[in-house]
Amino acid sequence: MSFNLQEMVQARKEKIQTVIQDYVIMTLGLVLYVLSWTLFLIPAKITGGGISGLAAVIYYSTKIPIGLTFFTINVVLVAIAIKVIGASFGIKTIYSMVVLSLLFAIPLDVFPKSIIEDNFLSAVLGGMMGGTGIGLVFSRGGSTGGTDIIAMFVNKYRNISPGRVIMYCDVIIIGSSYFLVHSLDKMVYGFVSMAVASYAIDAFLSGSNASAQIFIFSNKYDEIADFINSEFGRGVTALKGTGWYTQNDVMVLITIVRKKETSILFRKIKEIDPNAFISMASVMGVYGQGFDKIKG
Repeated sequence: MSFNLQEMVQARKEKIQTVIQDYVIMTLGLVLYVLSWTLFLIPAKITGGGISGLAAVIYYSTKIPIGLTFFTINVVLVAIAIKVIGASFGIKTIYSMVVLSLLFAIPLDVFPKSIIEDNFLSAVLGGMMGGTGIGLVFSRGGSTGGTDIIAMFVNKYRNISPGRVIMYCDVIIIGSSYFLVHSLDKMVYGFVSMAVASYAIDAFLSGSNASAQIFIFSNKYDEIADFINSEFGRGVTALKGTGWYTQNDVMVLITIVRKKETSILFRKIKEIDPNAFISMASVMGVYGQGFDKIKG
């Protein structure tokens, strides 16, 4: 009985630590996102996507603080979302929206006026930093709200993917900047920033955790399997097969590893059997022991 209680206490402690870690990393991501605007995009008068971009467009034309506009629009969206969808978008989304509103409320005078003079470089660096920040938030199950909530509305009543809705919203927001800033260059830089941010998000979310599925054909399959299982610390499955050309029975090894681990594995396989035949393919996601947890 005491053992079970000890396990429950330990599990609860680990859960609390995970929650704290999630919010710390999300906060870091939100700080990076705001810095991408205040250091690069706003000084160059470049408009990005999302509600932040809409708030920036309003700021450029009326000087209404970005934090105030961002908070007001999101409060309206959240109120409608709770009524129409229910609170399914979660606490983390509301947390992100509140933190972003507070960070955007910091006076712009606190930040350097212009770190980089080149607008194109500002768009690239702003998109890269902002995308990395959003990637950090997404990696912990959070969301910045805004156009994400709009996408939920549309998806509830129309068979349109959320990603497409968000893209449409971003295109409209960035395109509208032309009518206020009257600069085709700035509008194009906005699209550059959006593209770089999208790439940075994808690279961040899939890059460090990218995995590979490897098929290994070798007469010394037992030695290779023992190495993968015992020394390399990964699971391996052996399948019986038949080489159709030779009509000989063969054993095929299948294993899934992180891409950064493949070079070590390949060197060892070459050491055991230089004639081994190997096939490697990238996989979109791997869930289970030793990899990512199933989200739900």
